[in-house]
Amino acid sequence: MKTRAIRVRIWLVYALWIIACLLLSLPSLSRAADAAAAAAAKAAICTSCHGLGGNSTTGEYPSLAGQTSRYLYLQLRDFKAGRRSDPRMSPMAENLTPDDMHVLADYFAAQKPIATDFKADPIKVEAGRKKSEEILCTMCHLGGFSGQNEIPRVAGQQYPYIVKQLQDFRDKKRTNDAGNMTSVSKNLTDADIENLANYIANLQ
Repeated sequence: MKTRAIRVRIWLVYALWIIACLLLSLPSLSRAADAAAAAAAKAAICTSCHGLGGNSTTGEYPSLAGQTSRYLYLQLRDFKAGRRSDPRMSPMAENLTPDDMHVLADYFAAQKPIATDFKADPIKVEAGRKKSEEILCTMCHLGGFSGQNEIPRVAGQQYPYIVKQLQDFRDKKRTNDAGNMTSVSKNLTDADIENLANYIANLQ
């Protein structure tokens, strides 16, 4: 009987400890919910161009959903500093603080990418796959072009956007990557770029 009473006391202490832990965690859960809501509110203006949840529906704007947080932060920083220029994005980044950039980058990195409705040309897809192997794209962008750290995820990106970025790197209109993409793209023909864009945009 005495042993049973001791066990009951132990279980009561354990139950009270669990309840106390749950009660103590409520403020942090509330803070996390508040932070998530604040991030969504901050990102709302971005979605007017980049689409709901960062899934763009037009080739004028890239999809941001599922992009690496590090890459997004660096691009916002470069737009603000003038190392990368765009008539629409540069003014948007002008007043962002480093904290704003981190919040936005983390928010869009956490969103789920949605497949686009792009219809790829199978012949160009195969030619693009071969060209990507030839110029060793996945050494930086990884298999499936999923990206890593400051290297962007480009799988399933908007086709016109991929074309424009490759052209801009090749023509040295975009130079905020320490010259890596300029070096890779300098010998690409327009046909190469079309093929690569078909291949990459077709990846999901």
